Amino acid sequence: MLAQLKDHLTLLMKAIKDGDGPGIIAAMGQVETALEAHRAGLHPQLVHFLEQRSYAKALLFLGGAEDIPVGRCGGRAGKEAQ
Repeated sequence: MLAQLKDHLTLLMKAIKDGDGPGIIAAMGQVETALEAHRAGLHPQLVHFLEQRSYAKALLFLGGAEDIPVGRCGGRAGKEAQ
């Protein structure tokens, strides 16, 4: 499932880069469908990225990155600093 989600996100990011409107719509639909179908089995941080449409961060997460930048919500690092 995670590999398929990563494929959908990769297609979405390519469509965004290419300015491919129909491709963006199709890929976003696939990502959202996968999120709804598998939400309970996904890591909470990945769910957060997908819900917030932080697709680049979701791809970093799926790629095993440990240094994902903190966003507007402050993330874990932002909450620890408070």
